[in-house]
Amino acid sequence: MSELKARNVMSKEVLVVEKGTLVKEVAKLFTEKKIGGAPVVDENGKLVGIVTEGDLIMQDVRIHFPTYIHLLDGFIFLQSFGRFERELKKAVGARAEDVMTPDVVTVSEDTPLEEIATLMVEKDVSRLPVLRGDKIVGMVTKGDIVRAIARD
Repeated sequence: MSELKARNVMSKEVLVVEKGTLVKEVAKLFTEKKIGGAPVVDENGKLVGIVTEGDLIMQDVRIHFPTYIHLLDGFIFLQSFGRFERELKKAVGARAEDVMTPDVVTVSEDTPLEEIATLMVEKDVSRLPVLRGDKIVGMVTKGDIVRAIARD
């Protein structure tokens, strides 16, 4: 497995979602294509995020309101208020850009499989877009890595 790189195991036909796509349409695409996530692109085809089944499920989850302490005419939040804002945005989002994860972990075609596996574990992600410059040329999933191990 040590000589394998992203280009050897990636899916080359990648379904991308435009950032303005309705969440309902994204869910429909995932169901029809039997996939669990897709890169989100802007009108120029540039990667701006990734949307997963988990992001879609966030719309049906109760929002966790941050716990706070009222002290001397001020509020001290015990959890990150930013987390609350992200959860709220995902819960009410109507378009892919509203529910996507904007900080996408990506790899290049030459990234070794061991590095990809490590990134997936460390970043707790199941799929990584493969880029050539700014262009998406593939997608590597945990399943792709498992299949590569089985072949090796």
